[in-house]
Amino acid sequence: MKVCLAASGGGHLTELLQLKEAWRKYPHFYVSDVRTNSVALNKKQKVYFVVCPRRNPIKLIVNTIQALYILAKEKPDIVISTGADTAVPLCILAKLFLKKVIFIESFCRISDASLSAKIMYKFADLFFVQWPENKGAFPKAEYAGSVF
Repeated sequence: MKVCLAASGGGHLTELLQLKEAWRKYPHFYVSDVRTNSVALNKKQKVYFVVCPRRNPIKLIVNTIQALYILAKEKPDIVISTGADTAVPLCILAKLFLKKVIFIESFCRISDASLSAKIMYKFADLFFVQWPENKGAFPKAEYAGSVF
């Protein structure tokens, strides 16, 4: 099983890295945007850097094309993501290619929903929240506790 780990750099990637024991024994790679922690990770792990869309339609198209290339090249069996916008196109494309997608809503979202989570709730095979209060926004989600 090959695992794709997709997250925006910064806090989203930090959250995802807290779960490394879950995929440590499987072949894996990361997809992120260029930030300090993702660049540092690239010195030890395989990281693909994509454009961060930031609600810009042109950048979203570029990100989607980059994601399509990565999925075609790497052929992961599963995608695990903590968001945000950098990872959403890749997750949706993975789902369209019949890959399993796991999404974990951000730790900073206690009772309200992030935009990436609102989108991914419709696509994810497994959807986790880190606060029980967040189940109000995502009734079918699984409360899994904090990644920290």
